Amino acid sequence: MPSPQVSMKPIWIVDDDQSIRFVLEKALAREDLPVRSFTNPRDVLLALDEEEPQVLVSDIRMPGGSGIDLLSKVKARLPGLPVIIMTAFSDLDSAVSAFQSGAFEYLPKPFDLTKAVELIRRAVDESVREEVIDERVTQMPEMLGQAPAMQDVFRAIGRLSQSNVTVLITGESGAGKELVARALHKHSPRGNGPFVAINTAAIPKDLLESELFGHERGAFTGAQTMRRGRFEQADGGTLFLDEIGDMPFDLQTRLLRVLSDGQFYRVGGHHPLKSNVRVIAATHQNLEDRVRQGVFREDLFHRLNVIRLRLPALRERREDIPTLARFFLQKSAKDLGVEAKRISEAALQRLAGFDFPGNVRQLENICHWLTVMAPAQVIETKDLPPELLDGRIPAVTSVPQAAPLQAPAVEAVQPLVAGWSQPDGPTELRAPVLPSAAHVETFGAPVEPLGHAATVSFPAVAPLGGMPTGMPAAVAGDSPAGVPNWLKDLEREARARLEAGQPEVWDTLTRLFEASLIHTALELTRGRRIEAAQKLGIGRNTITRKIQELGIDD
Repeated sequence: MPSPQVSMKPIWIVDDDQSIRFVLEKALAREDLPVRSFTNPRDVLLALDEEEPQVLVSDIRMPGGSGIDLLSKVKARLPGLPVIIMTAFSDLDSAVSAFQSGAFEYLPKPFDLTKAVELIRRAVDESVREEVIDERVTQMPEMLGQAPAMQDVFRAIGRLSQSNVTVLITGESGAGKELVARALHKHSPRGNGPFVAINTAAIPKDLLESELFGHERGAFTGAQTMRRGRFEQADGGTLFLDEIGDMPFDLQTRLLRVLSDGQFYRVGGHHPLKSNVRVIAATHQNLEDRVRQGVFREDLFHRLNVIRLRLPALRERREDIPTLARFFLQKSAKDLGVEAKRISEAALQRLAGFDFPGNVRQLENICHWLTVMAPAQVIETKDLPPELLDGRIPAVTSVPQAAPLQAPAVEAVQPLVAGWSQPDGPTELRAPVLPSAAHVETFGAPVEPLGHAATVSFPAVAPLGGMPTGMPAAVAGDSPAGVPNWLKDLEREARARLEAGQPEVWDTLTRLFEASLIHTALELTRGRRIEAAQKLGIGRNTITRKIQELGIDD
């Protein structure tokens, strides 16, 4: 199927300076990019009632309104629109704060025209790509998957659409068994009837019988009224019995009877009831093994195992991960009422290389976490949760190998994505595991913390006055043991300070190390902070904050 075509809309330039507008208009016209110019934010907001731009490029200070205010208003109406903020150096802090409102990038004045056009072109490409993806996402069905294994599942659902036969769905936890059950119900003759789901493993044994079959008033202590069970509630529709392998043995007998003749009794009842219900069961366990172990009735197994659908694990259909990730980012943003984040191809490749023991549920949890925690609108590889970056990703031919381990951020708590060790559990918080001294020497650079909430305190810091400009070059004088000379100098400096009982040794040496790194990067980029941050592998917000904290003159 060909990709949807997205028509090119004009780029809007908003600046009260005529010379800026003129230069950008001519430069973009040479690139065959349509342009429309405005002198104030008010005219932009009026124009939005009639058309939309592909990209908005706005100054920060203009008569009649602020570029930051314009950004907020535009984002409220067009959350996916890339907005580039132009700013003079004196407005840099305001521009950096604009990223919290969803700016795509900022363009310092005076700017290099070629680089400005490159930035606008990148925003256009991102905008067009996301429009195509958004259109695909809005057309997505309740289940997604292009992998052959998933196509087999879809074909099976289609073949079963006009049948009332009992179905057993098998697959790992989090693979989406309930979604398959809902699809089977939706496309069946019972689609207009109720779909009732119950997790037999999540309900205590003493209550499960009442949940399934209901109870009469006074049947047991606390039964003050009559209650209809799930079989009655699902009459005319579908009953989904999840984790059927964990059903208590004595209840299996009652379930078998219902499946055999459609009759059951409420707890404490004396009159048989009939219910017209299609049963779909699911389990992550091997029921044949459960039968051999004597904990699952063989006759019930054969009654349930009329048609068996095996749902593949997510690692068996890695080609679906990018589509699912984009879908879940859109879904999560909608649920939270925020702008949907985009994800880079490199980050998608990294995701596709992870094994996902929690399957689709785990991927959805990760996307929810990224929607909340990723620092920018475009999710890069370094923004992924630490569990995806710690080297436990398997070697996959189509996925780049994981980079060497880097030092983790020193934070009070570090998020653990829900569902990684316990797919059904809530989001947890845990303290980070800090590197041991034996591993410190292998780390090459500070790591940008998730969410950029704090800066890593890097163990291998600069010796006083002893770290050469462009510190990595010092490796040329390494000792035979492979330890850089500057690191040995650092160890001696640290030991001397510690033995002397000097206060705040960690903070002092860390500040020197960070200042040297940032100063060197700014020298190499001639003061261009964004480029310096990219070279260092940190975020633009972080480098601006550190420059202020460390008092660096760039």
